[in-house]
Amino acid sequence: MGNKRVFQRRRFLQGAAGLLLGGTLPELLTPATASAALGGETQATLIDVDACDGCGACVQACRARNLERVPLPAQPLPQPYPSRVRSQDWSGRRDVIDRLTPYNWLYIQSCTVQTAAGARRIFLPRRCMHCINPPCANLCATGAARQRTSGAVYIDQGTCMGDGQCDRACPWMIPRRQSGVGPYLNFAPRYAGNGQMFKCDYCQDLLDQGERPACITACPRQAQSIGPRKEIVRKAEIMAAERQGDIFGLNENGGTNTLYVSSQPFRDMEAELLREDQIGFGRPSLRPAGASMDKENRLLSTVLLAPLAGAALAGVRLWREKQKRRRP
Repeated sequence: MGNKRVFQRRRFLQGAAGLLLGGTLPELLTPATASAALGGETQATLIDVDACDGCGACVQACRARNLERVPLPAQPLPQPYPSRVRSQDWSGRRDVIDRLTPYNWLYIQSCTVQTAAGARRIFLPRRCMHCINPPCANLCATGAARQRTSGAVYIDQGTCMGDGQCDRACPWMIPRRQSGVGPYLNFAPRYAGNGQMFKCDYCQDLLDQGERPACITACPRQAQSIGPRKEIVRKAEIMAAERQGDIFGLNENGGTNTLYVSSQPFRDMEAELLREDQIGFGRPSLRPAGASMDKENRLLSTVLLAPLAGAALAGVRLWREKQKRRRP
C-alpha cells in the first residue's frame, strides 16, 4: 500500500503541475508500467568502501560514455531576468573531476579517518543515489525527472527546463545545471527556464540490455556490484556484520538503490569530510536524510503554486520590458 500511495502522489503532483502549465506531461507512468515498477525487481548497486583504492577507473569510464552527451551551450548565455538569477556554465571546465558537474556524473570523494591501526585514507565513488521514492521525480513540475522500472532515476533532456527543483528536492543536491542548452532556448530564455539538469542515469540503456553500468564494469578491484535490491541489501548486511561495519543508503531518504558498506562508521567520514572542506556544491554529504515523503509533503504547496507564480511573474516581466521600450 505504501508504494501505491507514493505512485498516486507522484501522478497527482505531475498531473497538477502539467495542468497548471497549460498542457500535458509526456510519458507519465501508465497503470501497466506502474504495476511493473512497483511489483518488479529493482536493481541496486553496492559499493565496498574498504575495497575502493580511489584509482578513478570508474570516473573515466563514466566520462568516456557520457561526456559527449552533454551539449555545449551557444555563447553568450541568455541573461536570466532578474539579474540576481545566475547562469551556471561548466562548458569551459569540462575537465573538472573533483566534484559532480553537468559534464562529470561520478567522482571520487576522499577523506582521512583515524582507526585503531592509525590514519587511513577513505575513497568513496559518489554519484546519484537513485532513491526508491525519489523526491526529484516526485516534485519535478515538468515531469522531466523520472524513474524506470529498474529503479534508475533519470532526466529527460527533451522536457527539462533547468529550473532546479530536482536539485532543491535532493537531500544531497546531486543534479547539476548547465545553462544555455535545452528547450528553454526556444521558449522564453530570459523568463522561463535556465538550462538543463544533468546527473547519473544508471546507464539505463545498458540495464535494458542486461549489461552492467559502465562504472561497475570498469572497476579493477570489483569494489562495485549490481543486482536485485533484495540480494544487494542482504549482501551488504552480511558484509557489515562480518566487519562490524556500517551501511549507508539502506534507510537514508526512505531507502536508495545505491548502498555503501564500510568497516568505518559513515558519521566519522562525514565529520572528516566537513573538516577537510570536501562537502559543498557538487560534493555530496553523508548526512542521514529522512524519508522523502516528509520533504514531499512540505514542498507540495510550492510545486502546485510555482507554475502559476512563474507564469504571473513572466507576464509582469514581459509587461515591464514592453513599457521600457515605449519610454522616450
